[in-house]
Amino acid sequence: MEQKLERATHVVYEKDDNGQVVIADEVVAVIAGIAATETEGVDSMNGGWSGEIISRMGIKDLGKGVSISIEEGHVSVDLSLNVKYGYSIPEVSKNVQDKVAQAIESMTGLNVLDVNIKISGVVTTED
Repeated sequence: MEQKLERATHVVYEKDDNGQVVIADEVVAVIAGIAATETEGVDSMNGGWSGEIISRMGIKDLGKGVSISIEEGHVSVDLSLNVKYGYSIPEVSKNVQDKVAQAIESMTGLNVLDVNIKISGVVTTED
């Protein structure tokens, strides 16, 4: 018997003539992860022990280190980041918050309530 996993999805656009647009939570997490890693000063996302196992297997998990909660069209994002040594953590964090919120809002139409940052590590060039 084949089991089908339920994916959390959210209707972001509904119109009688054209149908509806539904976005999976994983899509929002990937958008947040990509936007965060494209920010200057961010070395990588930190997905914990499960993320480390996935990355060692050669699988690229673009939502690694991202947790999202979507309720009634409003998104809360939690990110776990590794910052490059020498960068200002408050400045990098603010830039990540701005970039992630802008990316999610422009690509999905969802309203971002907050982007919470957890700095998990500082990475030097020797790491």
